Amino acid sequence: MTTEELKLSVTALFPAATFDETGEFLNVMISPADFRPAMKALRHKEEWNFDFLFCLTCIDWKTHLMMVYHLISKQHRHVLVVKVKLDNVTTPEIETVCDIWKTAIFHEREVFDLFGVNFKNHPDMRRILLDDAWEGFPLRKNYVDENMISL
Repeated sequence: MTTEELKLSVTALFPAATFDETGEFLNVMISPADFRPAMKALRHKEEWNFDFLFCLTCIDWKTHLMMVYHLISKQHRHVLVVKVKLDNVTTPEIETVCDIWKTAIFHEREVFDLFGVNFKNHPDMRRILLDDAWEGFPLRKNYVDENMISL
């Protein structure tokens, strides 16, 4: 499936999706409301079969957080980056995808630990890198530590 065919088939199912082709991979922006159905479709729809989640991270843009999911179809050899904007930076949350891709279990725990994003329905939502007494989320732009060097 070509990039253009992939765009058309995703748009047919999720008309509100928008695309960005400026980077190495095709990026699709999905609304939080369409997120869970879109991820299930991307994994299970035969023409897409995105069977491997190889990267999951978060980006802090100060005004909002952006969840980023890198997917690959080993069968069809296409790659897609799914992005979801989280407007609530105080208590950000999104539905888990660990029941769709098992590798998300640890990726989501890392994002929870370092960015403070809560993954609803995650089976083991707890810190993975920092100890339980750690305060704050070190990869957030508003994070301040007394040992940080100011420029």
